[in-house]
Amino acid sequence: MASSFLGFSLFFISLYGADGFEEYSVARCDFNSSELKDIEYTLSYYYNKIEDVRFSSSVGKFVGYTEPGLKYAENWNKDAAYLGSLKAEKESYCKHNVEIWYSNILTKTAEPSVRLSSVTPPGGKHTAMLMCSVYDFYPKQIRVTWLRDGKVVTSDVTSTDELEDGDWYYQIQSHLEYTPRSGEKISCMVEHASLNTPVIQDWDPSMPESERNKIAIGASGLVLGLILSLAGFIYYRRKAHGRILVPTN
Repeated sequence: MASSFLGFSLFFISLYGADGFEEYSVARCDFNSSELKDIEYTLSYYYNKIEDVRFSSSVGKFVGYTEPGLKYAENWNKDAAYLGSLKAEKESYCKHNVEIWYSNILTKTAEPSVRLSSVTPPGGKHTAMLMCSVYDFYPKQIRVTWLRDGKVVTSDVTSTDELEDGDWYYQIQSHLEYTPRSGEKISCMVEHASLNTPVIQDWDPSMPESERNKIAIGASGLVLGLILSLAGFIYYRRKAHGRILVPTN
């Protein structure tokens, strides 16, 4: 899978509280590989959330976007030493940090967990719906496919986008609407960079999930009842064994 376009930023903020104005700069590295040619360094100056002027390593000079920014760009572009130091940031700052990201973060993977369940279908022509939940995977790129008797299903399939969990992991859900047929085999297949072979989760239609949950709860209650009954019987026997019988005339 192709690597996505990534970036990281460094903020320098100066506040002028008396007048309520805010001025800050943002240094940014955008990259899609650790090669120097695939990295771009930018330095932008903002005033009250409006970008005035920007330096880009791909352009090699400042470009102004507002009236003050045009004046800044004109003056700073005359300073060859300043431009030279900014051009050097692409290698000294960006490449150094990008290589750290690739070695410590971007090359890591986490295998997805897959869970298959039945859900209530919306009003339509189909009588059943399955949901394939895939979660805790990294990187983001993933492929979720439905199989029916080993053949890829392309119709009546809907999927969410890859959603961030906020902890570097992602999750995705895919739904399949279908009309059950006797003897068929429905599967969810997941392909990901962390997997040597795809994960295939088969659906067991022998019993709806809700019924399986009811049976599991009932069985747990039965076992608990037996344990309590046994404990009561043992307690009764011990009390009866320790009781002294006094004969009466």
